[in-house]
Amino acid sequence: MNIIFSLDQIKEAATQILAQNPKKIILFNGEMGVGKTTLIKQLCKTLGVQDATSSPTFSLVNEYYTSDNQIVYHFDFYRLNKETEALDMGVDDYLYSGNWCFIEWSEKIENLIPGEHSVVTIQLLADGKRELNLV
Repeated sequence: MNIIFSLDQIKEAATQILAQNPKKIILFNGEMGVGKTTLIKQLCKTLGVQDATSSPTFSLVNEYYTSDNQIVYHFDFYRLNKETEALDMGVDDYLYSGNWCFIEWSEKIENLIPGEHSVVTIQLLADGKRELNLV
């Protein structure tokens, strides 16, 4: 799936992503500031998370519950120095839990990512819109 959207169309973009029935582990790729966290916040909202969501840059993972008690994990591995740090925090338990796992900066743990996952790549276009590719 490939779409182009502006930030005021992010709700529709999130709905389109979920309509594609992606794997529950989704890697989010893109430059710093392209909108990965903003998109993940909207995906959480679209899934039914009612609590406030934020970037887990310092905590590495945030856990949210949807209105129907699904668990959503949001990871941000930007500050990770080596994969063993992720193992020390129990990343395997999260990744093999069967719950939604939205992962920013997944290249920091590339050897730990299960084979069954989807990838969202976001690119900022010259006009300020975003191009999103889901595979």
